[in-house]
Formats: sequence, structure tokens, C-alpha cells
Amino acid sequence: MEFDEAPLTGPDQTTRQRVVRSILVDGPSTAAALADRLDLTPAAVRRHLDQLVEEGAVEAREPRSLAGRGRGRPAKLFALTEVGRDGFDQKYDDLAVLALRFLAETGGEEAVREFADRRVAFVEERFGPLMRAKPHLSPAEVLAEIFTDEGYAATVRQLPVVGEQLCQQHCPVSHVAHEFPQLCEAETAAISRVLDHHVQRLATIAHGDGVCTTCIPSSSTSSTVTKSDNADYKERVTR
Repeated sequence: MEFDEAPLTGPDQTTRQRVVRSILVDGPSTAAALADRLDLTPAAVRRHLDQLVEEGAVEAREPRSLAGRGRGRPAKLFALTEVGRDGFDQKYDDLAVLALRFLAETGGEEAVREFADRRVAFVEERFGPLMRAKPHLSPAEVLAEIFTDEGYAATVRQLPVVGEQLCQQHCPVSHVAHEFPQLCEAETAAISRVLDHHVQRLATIAHGDGVCTTCIPSSSTSSTVTKSDNADYKERVTR
């Protein structure tokens, strides 16, 4: 199932792709939120969601927090499954894994780490020029643009007290990074270098989380995030 390149069989297929991409970009969503974003009726969205659930591309989740809700059954959140994510830009995972295994066997751990660093060179190459070209953006927002251009569907959210969070709703190399975490480590290190201070990766799609999340502390907070901050952070981004 490939959502980007699947042949269109009619309006339903096109709309279904829009529903899937909206969940990819904005994270787990209710049917009402999807209808609002896509300018569709809730009934139409639910029809497509039912089909996607049946295909195994989307799953329904209960909201994590019921605080502040009124009476009545809370609206379910619909999130992409691994099958759903597989439809985006991951055709060459098997080849990439084989290549990295060969590199590890012939060149060792250091060779894999050097490859991972070179792969994320785009972060440092593009950060300075884009920051100067768009001074109205925060450094985290500039990073979100850079990663989005590379297929990560990245956004920025504010965290009270702690700072900002860089959220990558999609990872084009998640299956490879599952076996080779050096790819995730290199990304985090590159982010830290361009910002010139410590950041902390709290969750990754490669290791089963719904979103890759990186905490970018504000200058007025400690560079180390506490365990309670971690729990609150993951709660926020997986809702």
C-alpha cells in the first residue's frame, strides 16, 4: 500500500489519500478535526476512516486524558499504523538495511556513525541560510521547515516552562533506524550543534513511539529535562 504513488481509482481514492496524509502531518486526529481540516462532512470522513481501519492503515484509539470533558462518549483518535506509515517513502528500506549491515561488517561501528553524520549534513548546510532568509521564524521553526522538506512532516509546539518541541510525524528512515539507532543519534547531535545548546530526544518512531519528539529547552530553563518533564512531554505529543 503506497499512498504517494498508488494509482488513483476515483474521487474516493484521492480523498482517502488526503485523510491519511492529514493524519501523518497533524498526528492522531478525531473524525471531526479531519472533517474541519479537509473541508469534508464528518460522515464522509468516517466512511473513509472505516475503510482505512479495515485495510489496517489506521487504528482508532481512546483519548489518553478525559479531564475537562463533559458527559458523553469521548471522540476517538485515529492514528496511522505501521502499515499506514509503510505507504510513505519506505520502498528502499530493505536495500538500505542490507547496505548498512555490509558497512558495519566491513568498516565497523565508526563507519556507520560517519555515514549517519554525513546523511544529516543537510541540517547544518541549510540552517544558517534559511535562518537569515526567514528571520521571523524561531530556530525550531526553521528546523521544522528543513526536516519537512526532507520528508519528516515536522512541526513545532510550545511546552510550558520547558521550551519548544520539534515533532516529526513521519520518519522516512524509521525502519532502518530501528536497527541502526546511529541515524537518530546523528539527527539529535546535528540539531544540538546548529542551536549551540543541548537538546533531548524523548521519543522516536523507529522505536515504537507515534511521533519523533525532540525537546528544545528555552534559554531560561535547564538544558536537562527531568523524568516528569519526559512523561508530560510524551503525553502531549501522543494524544
